[in-house]
Amino acid sequence: MLKGHTAIVTGGSRGIGAAIAVKLASMGADIAVVYAGNENLAQDVCDKCISEYGVNAKAYKCNVAEYDSVKETVAAIKNDLGNVGILINNAGITRDGLIAMMKEPDFDAVIDTNLKGAFNFIRHTSSLFIRGKYGRIVNISSVSGMIGNPGQANYSASKAGVIGLTKAVARELAPKGITCNAVAPGFIGTDMTREITEGNEAIVSAIPLGRVGTPEDVANAVAFLVTADYITGEIIRVDGGMAI
Repeated sequence: MLKGHTAIVTGGSRGIGAAIAVKLASMGADIAVVYAGNENLAQDVCDKCISEYGVNAKAYKCNVAEYDSVKETVAAIKNDLGNVGILINNAGITRDGLIAMMKEPDFDAVIDTNLKGAFNFIRHTSSLFIRGKYGRIVNISSVSGMIGNPGQANYSASKAGVIGLTKAVARELAPKGITCNAVAPGFIGTDMTREITEGNEAIVSAIPLGRVGTPEDVANAVAFLVTADYITGEIIRVDGGMAI
């Protein structure tokens, strides 16, 4: 279904990003796993994509917040893996704290990674999509960007910004046949959220479907958007009904 296309997955070494990379590999896409720190985890994801689905996969270390580093990484991916047609902006961090006590570096770091990182990759892949007359962009936002979350002013702002970025890019690139959508997860069981969600009955009781989501739940939504030719500018919540 996606054979002949390379998919870039930022934050692809674990959690939601790893699940997305494996899902897209199962659909035939070659995979570029962009990671920030753990090379072994990133390589494990690549090895799984190669061994289980026979696609090409390679790991790339990159700080998504650095404009020039992203430019170099995109060029390397194109050189190594060929036709880049899919971009999944998943890389994200948290630096939680109440607004009255939040330190400026903690606000800046979250905005730079979660929002500017998405911009950087869209900026440096969009010309490839335009020349190739094909492109599927999926940004990972959050329900925190839709309804806010106490103690996460920086994270909520960054993810709300991703939604605005998604809609603007969708309008700009639609005439070229390129789609840009977003997925907004709720509480998903990953390393980032485990301390919050494990054994927390209050969180589970606030989710109408009665469970914390899995990375695969998000990956399935991403796979749908990547294959949807007539959907753009859309935000799909994957939150078990939490933000109804």
